[in-house]
Amino acid sequence: MGRRIVGIGITVVFLAAPAVVLGQARGDPAETIGLAEVGQGSLLFRTDHPGRFVPAPLQSTEVEITVRGFIAEAEVRQRFLNPTDGWLEGVYVFPLPTKAAVHGMRLVVGETIIVGEVRERRVAKKIYQKAKKEGRKASLVEQERPNIFTTSVANIGPGEEVVVELQYQQTLAYDQGGYQLCFPMVVSPRYTPGAATAWTGLLDSDQLPDASRISPPVLHPTEGKVNPVQLLVWLDAGLPLARLASPSHVVNIAKAADGTRRVTLDEVPADRDFVLEWAPARGREPRAAVFTEEVDGEIYAVAMVLPPDDAEVEAVRLPRETILVIDTSGSMGGASIDQARDALLFALDQLQPVDFFNIIEFNSSHSALFPSSRPAMPAALDEAREWVGRLDANGGTEMMGALDAALKDTIDQTPLRQVVFITDGCVGNEDALFAAIHEDLGRSRLFTVGIGSAPNSHFMERAASFGRGTYTHIGTPTEVTVRMQELFARIESPVLADVELRWPDPAAETWPQRVPDLYAGEPVVVAARLAVAVGDLVVSGLRADTPWEAEVPLEIGKVRAGVNRLWARRKIADLMDMRVRGIPESEVRSQVVEVALTHHLVSKYTSLVAVDVTPTRPEWASLRTGAVPTNLPVGWQYSKVIGSLPQGGTAGRMHLLIALLVLAAGMLLRRVKGVC
Repeated sequence: MGRRIVGIGITVVFLAAPAVVLGQARGDPAETIGLAEVGQGSLLFRTDHPGRFVPAPLQSTEVEITVRGFIAEAEVRQRFLNPTDGWLEGVYVFPLPTKAAVHGMRLVVGETIIVGEVRERRVAKKIYQKAKKEGRKASLVEQERPNIFTTSVANIGPGEEVVVELQYQQTLAYDQGGYQLCFPMVVSPRYTPGAATAWTGLLDSDQLPDASRISPPVLHPTEGKVNPVQLLVWLDAGLPLARLASPSHVVNIAKAADGTRRVTLDEVPADRDFVLEWAPARGREPRAAVFTEEVDGEIYAVAMVLPPDDAEVEAVRLPRETILVIDTSGSMGGASIDQARDALLFALDQLQPVDFFNIIEFNSSHSALFPSSRPAMPAALDEAREWVGRLDANGGTEMMGALDAALKDTIDQTPLRQVVFITDGCVGNEDALFAAIHEDLGRSRLFTVGIGSAPNSHFMERAASFGRGTYTHIGTPTEVTVRMQELFARIESPVLADVELRWPDPAAETWPQRVPDLYAGEPVVVAARLAVAVGDLVVSGLRADTPWEAEVPLEIGKVRAGVNRLWARRKIADLMDMRVRGIPESEVRSQVVEVALTHHLVSKYTSLVAVDVTPTRPEWASLRTGAVPTNLPVGWQYSKVIGSLPQGGTAGRMHLLIALLVLAAGMLLRRVKGVC
């Protein structure tokens, strides 16, 4: 199935086959190449000269992350190299952690450094477009989703390298006794529901008008890898470690005299998320941690408090209705569907005869194992196991129908109702799905299980948050058993409910405003703006109907620059959630813009822009524009996600040009769906 990527200035069309991406550009014959000259995966632009094309900028990424406690500070350096004799603009769609507070950008050209500033998105776009037209170097960083960003770089000269440096901060995940740092490296193709809005738009639809902004072109696996990444992590855990490893990559680890670890990842293709995990030595687990910062007379604090250990309260297992939902769309092909089936089988093994259950699978449509939930008796479980064994991956990702069916509470015969949603989350209509969860959750709790090397963490995390459940990521087949064990230990442990926070300043502005129910091994992580930071933060709740309370002295908090941005990032996330709860977007926008500009953050409504003062591109020189291609995530099957048009040599590519014309005409009257 075809897809479209929209660059600034021209339209770039990318077809589901070899890595030939075609646009329209001017070009002298000496600067162009023919299809037969393509020796690797390339992004090409059609020129005025028949059969001749120009290549897009090359790109690579360097990442340096410093971790202190549960806060990470990162710098990402993106290099754009123009290998042609003409002037180019590069457009690169890339992921960052969902909770990243992106606050800084520098544009480096030779010895010249241009510092970016945060402006309202519409204003930043106008500044960038004006600079591009005038031939000045410029860069624009925009947020498309909380975990997907776009960098545009204008007026890259012949043979010139331009570096865009981004800075962000984030709080780290702590779960089941260990920390996890995740740096996403690839944007997985997103499924686009709805009807096409224009014949030139093979992605944008009436349900997802910005689909082209979150879907970069994807190279065919046979065309090699692009976008190499190098990564360095400085880890100051503050505690002795029992374990430090990466389940996703082979890393080098060195220990300094002060206990700091230096973790390096040699150059690798950007085709999976990088994950680093560590656990404190037994008996040294943190019970509480606080970081503070004073800015303009106001005090900002971010605190993490762990609820009591499982051993402190005896767990009582209650009968439950468990709805297991599995994504069988094309993006789940290969290793992902194997992992998902194994996860389902593990879940079935945890059920007891007093429980009720059902299984729902979805791709372009959805279907259920049983008309309604059945008791988890041996015969029903055996039937379920056989059904799961026959599941295969193909088709689109129509998630809404399956979600509605899973949340429909009809039997009401158990005190607990839990929905376990197994998917890679590769959809673009996240807000519509969040709204459905908010409206239809009822007494259910939604637990998301992310499958594969590059799941859509924004959707998985926020869906679980709206569903008052938790998110579990299974990155490799070897992790299925341990991750599912952790999930079911969480589900079956009593929650810390009715969580309340009492700060020494009664007027403290705390985000999130409402702390969700917590499960075993999960911490309370909150950020606050205070007038007074002397005294205790008191966290209280109910643990199996038993009152529980913990006090955290704020004066022990370590001073750390950037805590104000972490507070602002959490406030923006909660403000954006208000749209799902029915607050008009115009009201949300004004509040988000105010917070983002005050704390110099990129958001849905604010962007970073950097512009050089002096024009460098001559007035007579044309500018070619194009999207930088990405790799298919490891474990994905290209034919099930993108399509299976002719592949191979030049003749196949010529067939693609013909197929493009036929496809574009046919899409005028057809409903458009990306297969993901």
